[in-house]
Amino acid sequence: MGSNSKTISIIIPNYNKGFILEITLQNIFSSPLWIEKVEVIVVDDGSTDDSVKRIKKYPCKLICLESNFGASKARNIGAKNSTGKFLFFVDADCIIEEETLRIVEETTKKYTWNKLIVGGTYKPEPYDKSFFSTFQAIFVNHFELKNPQPDYIPTHAMIIPRCDFENSGGFREKFLPILEDVEFSHRMKRKGYTLVMDPKLQVMHYFGFNFIRSIKNAFRKSLYWSIYSLSNKDLFSDSGTAAIEFKLTGLILILIYFILLIFVFVKKGFLLILLVLLLSIILLINKELIKKFCKKGLIFTFKAVSYYIFIYTLVALIGGISGLLLFLVNKEIKETMRNMRNV
Repeated sequence: MGSNSKTISIIIPNYNKGFILEITLQNIFSSPLWIEKVEVIVVDDGSTDDSVKRIKKYPCKLICLESNFGASKARNIGAKNSTGKFLFFVDADCIIEEETLRIVEETTKKYTWNKLIVGGTYKPEPYDKSFFSTFQAIFVNHFELKNPQPDYIPTHAMIIPRCDFENSGGFREKFLPILEDVEFSHRMKRKGYTLVMDPKLQVMHYFGFNFIRSIKNAFRKSLYWSIYSLSNKDLFSDSGTAAIEFKLTGLILILIYFILLIFVFVKKGFLLILLVLLLSIILLINKELIKKFCKKGLIFTFKAVSYYIFIYTLVALIGGISGLLLFLVNKEIKETMRNMRNV
């Protein structure tokens, strides 16, 4: 590292999120930490909004790509243009507060960095306060923090020594539209790296979710996750937001809807008892998540539990089945996943 190098390089890929990214840049460049220890590299991935105009207000390193290549390529380019000893990957729709910046700096001193990647997650309170955004923030926060040594480290809060990232081959650029952080984590684990989730490391996320956007998110993530998991042969593994509790809830939900269908034609009391039993099992399986919902009050908890069980999980289940079908019939997807395994 040269004399102008910093301790931490914050790498932010941006595509049309300038209105949120500007809040992060304000926070970083109003903190005394950035002067001595932090550099910010924003890779604008062909934005069509006013992102570039907003970013240029701040003394960060801005790299503009001529078109939208995807977050993986943007992150890799950002890393290549970094000088910091550590890379901190974060998304443009995640807000870094001054406290977060301090925690990142402390984290670089806290661990012995021998084949180690440290991650964080979303705060349970999102930047936008809608029900659906709050539900998603709590959902992600809970499941990503569930295991101290997780299955993956998300790129919305990932710290890795720059030398290790340079030797990793970076994020896969010819891959699925999402889950590049999951694939990267699995690849690094195969190389002997340890993954650690630090519960103090949390960023505030902007979702912008309403009902439609929430269920679209559930469908899309489950679709691609099932494709990846089928290729990786870990469909039933306990993996962050693809948690075993979530998967079991989906399987039990299939039984519930099947019993309801039977009940339409055969109205037997034991079927109602069975339904109550299955719902009780779902509540028991997800009791820790429900405890997190309870912190938002009784009304929110009732809405969140109902939405989680009867809508969100159902849509995710449909997405997962769709992914299975695509994986079986789409030759292009099979070829992409085969190439990923062979690299």
